Amino acid sequence: MVNAQEIKLLVVDIDGTISGESNTVSQAVKEAIAAVQAKGIPVAIATGRMYRSALRFHQELNSTLPLMAYQGAWIQDPTSQTIHQHLPVSRDVAEQLLDYFEQPTLRSLLSVHFYINDQLYVREVTPETQAYAARSGITPIAVGDLRQTLSNEPTKILALCDDTTVITDLLGNLRRQYTPAELYMTTSVATFFEATNAVVNKGNAVRYLAEEILGLKSHNVMTIGDNFNDLEMLQYAGIGVAMGNAPEDVQAIANWVAPSVEVDGVATAIEKFLLS
Repeated sequence: MVNAQEIKLLVVDIDGTISGESNTVSQAVKEAIAAVQAKGIPVAIATGRMYRSALRFHQELNSTLPLMAYQGAWIQDPTSQTIHQHLPVSRDVAEQLLDYFEQPTLRSLLSVHFYINDQLYVREVTPETQAYAARSGITPIAVGDLRQTLSNEPTKILALCDDTTVITDLLGNLRRQYTPAELYMTTSVATFFEATNAVVNKGNAVRYLAEEILGLKSHNVMTIGDNFNDLEMLQYAGIGVAMGNAPEDVQAIANWVAPSVEVDGVATAIEKFLLS
C-alpha cells in the first residue's frame, strides 16, 4: 500500500459504497468528500449504473471529473458533454446472449435489460424491472423482442433474477462459453448478471481517467467499492478500500476494509487515509 500523501485522485462506487438502502448520499459522506476536494484531491465516480442514473450523484458530490458509467463502458464529462469513451457489446454477442437467456428453462426466470444510447430497453416490464427502474430513476422501454433494438450495439447487458443461484449458475455457464478476451462478465449485486465489452471494467476506466486524462499513476489513486464489479479498480489503485458490506472475496483483495455503507464507511476511509 502506498503512502497516503501520494494520493491525487479518489474514485468511489455508488451503490453499496456512497449510497445504501436509502439510495442517497449521507451528509457525513458528502462532508468528507467536500473536505478531500478542498485539499485539492478531485473525486470521481465509477459505477455500473447508467450515465443518466448516476448523474445526480455526480452533481451531489460536486465532481468536476468525467463520470465512469456502465462499469466504465461509457465515460462522459457532464460539464462539456464530451464522451471520452464508449465501448459497446458487439451485435453478434448481444444476439448470442439473448438466445441463451431465452432458453425455455431460463426465459421465465430472467428479466433482461439492454442499455442502448443511455436508454433502457426490456422485453416486458417485470416486477424486478420496476424495482430497478424506481431505484435508478429511469423509465424502461418495453419492446417485446429485444432483437428489434440491435440496429445499435448495447453498452451493457443485464439479466436480473431474485434467485441468486440462477445468477451464479448463469455466470459460471457463460464464463465457460466466453473467454475474458471475448466478454467481461460480473455481478454488481448477487441478483444482477452484467456483461460488457471485453476490455471494459472499472479498473481500466480508472486507469484511463488517471493516466490518459489526468497524467497520474496508479500509486496516486485511491478507490472505494463494495462488490465484484469493483475488483479491478481496487487492484489497480495504490490504496484500494472495500466496504464492510462487501463479499469476503472482495474484502480479501483490498488494502483496507471500511465500515459498512449504512454507517458511512466511505467517510471513515477518507478520514483515515486522506484527512488525518
